Order: sequence, then C-alpha cells, then structure tokens
Amino acid sequence: MNAVYLAQDPTLADFGKDPWWLVLIKVLFAFVFGLLATLLGVWFERRVVGYMQVRPGPNQVGPFGLLQTLADGLKMAFKEDILPKAADKVVYFFAPVISVVCAVTALSVIPFGPMVSIFGHRTPLQVTDVPVAVLVLLACSSLAVYGIVLGGWASGSTYPLLGGLRSSAQMISYEVAMGLSIVAVFMTAGTMSTSGIVAAQGDATRFTIGGVEVPAPGWYAILLLPSFIIFFIATVGETNRAPFDLPEAESELVAGFMTEYSSLKFALFMLSEYVAMVTMSAVTTTLFLGGWRAPWPITLWADANTGWWPMLWFFGKVLALVFVFVWLRGTLPRLRYDQFMRFGWKVLLPINLVWILVLAGLRSIEGWQTRDRLLATGLGAGVLLLVTLLWPSRKKEPQPTLQEQANSRPHGSFPLPPMDLQVPPSPRTKRVVAEREPANVAAGSDSREV
Repeated sequence: MNAVYLAQDPTLADFGKDPWWLVLIKVLFAFVFGLLATLLGVWFERRVVGYMQVRPGPNQVGPFGLLQTLADGLKMAFKEDILPKAADKVVYFFAPVISVVCAVTALSVIPFGPMVSIFGHRTPLQVTDVPVAVLVLLACSSLAVYGIVLGGWASGSTYPLLGGLRSSAQMISYEVAMGLSIVAVFMTAGTMSTSGIVAAQGDATRFTIGGVEVPAPGWYAILLLPSFIIFFIATVGETNRAPFDLPEAESELVAGFMTEYSSLKFALFMLSEYVAMVTMSAVTTTLFLGGWRAPWPITLWADANTGWWPMLWFFGKVLALVFVFVWLRGTLPRLRYDQFMRFGWKVLLPINLVWILVLAGLRSIEGWQTRDRLLATGLGAGVLLLVTLLWPSRKKEPQPTLQEQANSRPHGSFPLPPMDLQVPPSPRTKRVVAEREPANVAAGSDSREV
C-alpha cells in the first residue's frame, strides 16, 4: 500500500518535462478553476448567507439562481465607465488588473492531485513546482497589496486614498503573522516545495506506547494546531473578508479604495477578492489539510489516493474552507480598525513567536532518550505556566469623575451645563408663593365668624 502511495507522489524531478501543449492545458485549467470557483463562490455565498438569514437568496436567474453571478457580470460590463478627472489613467487602469493577476498566479504552484496519465504522458496535476514554492505564494500575496494601494492613490480623491492606506496597513500587518505561521510547516516538513509538503503529510506520525506503534494524523492542521489557527485568521484578514472587511466598510469609508471605480474595473476588484478567497483556501488545504490526499475514513479504500480521485478530495476541502469564510461573514460583526490592528500585532504575533520557539525546542530534543525528552518537556511547560501565572497584569488607572474633570478645567473655559442635568430657575423670574389655609377646617370652641 505504501509503495503505491509513494509512487503517486510527484517530486521536483517530475516537473519541466511536459510538452508545450500539456503545459498550456495545465495553465488553462488553473485559470478556469480560479474563474469558475469565483463565479460559483459568489453564488454560494449568497445562498448560504440567505439560508442563515432565513431568506431564499438568488433563485430567479437560471436553475437555483446559478446564473445570477453571470448576470451581475454582464450588468456591470454594460454600466457607464466613469473616469475621474484627477485620476492617473494608466495606474487607475492597471490597479485592479494587478490584484486579479496576483491572486490567479498563486494557483500555479498549487498541487491539485498526484501523478496521472494525460494522453499517454505521465505528469503531475500541478502547473509547476520549485524548491521555494511557498515563497512564491507569499510573494503573490504581498504584491496584491500594490493593487489596492495604487487603486486608492490613482483615483485622485481623498476617500479612496484613505481607504487604500488603511487597507495596505491591514494587509501588511497580517502578512507577518501569516508568514510566521508557515515557518512551523517548514520546520516540520523540511521543505518549501508544495508537492513536498503534501507528501510529508501523507506519512502518518507514529508514536510508540508500551512497545506498540500507534499512528497519529499526518495533517499539520492537527500536529501544528496553533499555526493552523493563526494562519487561517491571518488569511481572513489578508483577503479583506468579514469580520476584517475594513477596506470595504461602506459606513466608514464609502467603499474605501474602490470608491471611484465603476463598470468592469469595479468588477475586477470584486473578482480579485473572491479569487483570493479561493486561492487562500487552496493554499490552506495544501499546507495544513493534506492537500489532495483523502481524509479518514476514505483512506481505508485502497485506491483513494490514486488516479483522478484525489482532485475530488482537494475540491471538497477547498469548498469546506470557503464555507467557513461565508460562515464568518454571516456570524461575526466587523471589528474597529484599532481593535483589528491591536489583535494582529499584540496577540497573533507574540503567540506565533512563542509557538515557534516551543516547536524549535521540541524538534531539537527529538534524538534524546524518552525519559530525558519527557523531563525537558515537563520542565519547559512548568516554566511557561509559572511565567504565565506570575506575569504582572497592567492595572487600569482610575477614571476621574465628571465633577473632578469639570473642576480641573483651566480658567476661562467654555461654560458647562449642570452635571445633574437639572436646569436652575432663571434669576429674572419672579415667583409669588401664596400660603393658604385649608378650605375645610373644623370649627373649634373658640371659633368665631369673621
């Protein structure tokens, strides 16, 4: 069984041997996959959010509303294309193109399946692979920032400029957390090749308990759970999806960096967001969910990871992650910008650094004896727990009362309304209070008629 699986795993030596027509087929397949997945992703999001909000969603154009996204694309294509007078025409045109191209290019190093036979040629289901393929993914993700920044700057307007700067700060900050999460994958897999990382997750980790070998899951989403959680959170922030959709916060930025865009250029920006969502789902599947390998219990079937079947498992995992993206949008409210940036720099980044140090320590003691390994692990966990418990907590400074704030105001400040919200009577008003005897008074013995 293992020999069959190993024979199906592509290596770096299997790339660069395809004829030109096969390379063209692979490139077209990756492009069509990104485009169709985006079109279906828009429809899928509307249907799922509609189900969560107890409403039908798109159901008129085509069966089950499947053609609604195509109709929206045609509608935007025929809308009037407005060019702002103060815009830089060249940069204004290429900014959305940069965002789409960077998102689609990342699919070139994603393994969709194992070695297969296409018209008699033995080839991997992947456009290409290089020893630093994951760095190619990070480069494509980083270059996508330029599309947003240039789109906001080239519009020649204040709101897009502010939205572009805010979006670039958001994407760059979460790029750091995402890159550090992948460091743990490098350390465990021992390679930066995407096909090599998928192959490394195919060999289950084995533990010896009482002289018996017990296989453990090989997915890095389980073995490197902190890295997986931080990577997915950073992915949501990187793709500008809710609850981190601050660049498109209509109530705050009037649609942000894309305010001055219309027609097909606006459609390209919207398309790039969904392409990035599908692409990052595919990247997460490759790095943490075993790539194209079948999950348990499908692996009990002998031919689960052979032929064209792995492509089905890969698409299923990508669809599950896209559903999580949509689920988050329909569940969580949008964060404030300061909360979002504080979460990235003061929470995700320190946790990631500590986790990488812990993982490096565990990797360095792998060759030790079992007793020494357990002793070192327990000692390190105890020290970490002690530091966590004794870490000084920052006490909040007592807030002064309203009266104290009013008393501390400098002389000559503007007058303040009364703190008790009761308006005193005007001194110019004259009031006469008359005291009268009760109307019904019992007559006494000494009463006399007046």
